[in-house]
Amino acid sequence: MKRRRPPRELARDPETWTEADLSDPAARAVQHIARTLASAMSGRGLSLRGLAETSGVNRQAIADLLAGRSWPDVATVARLGAALGTPLWPRTARNERNR
Repeated sequence: MKRRRPPRELARDPETWTEADLSDPAARAVQHIARTLASAMSGRGLSLRGLAETSGVNRQAIADLLAGRSWPDVATVARLGAALGTPLWPRTARNERNR
């Protein structure tokens, strides 16, 4: 199913989408990924350009993910997580049971 609205548009106030209470589970996953990504970048002092060079992911794709303007694909999230050495996927009870 192709998503028509970006994740940030599912928040009441798109400007605060990373902190919004979202009912859509897919949007919540992207929200978690964006928050974790932003935190990891900040903690390492990495810019968009630096992460793009390290990960091989386009700088604009990273910016769009952080801003909630896109639905990232699995390869993008995997490359970003590998470059940062940080898992970006949200953990669920099921993930924890399978560890």
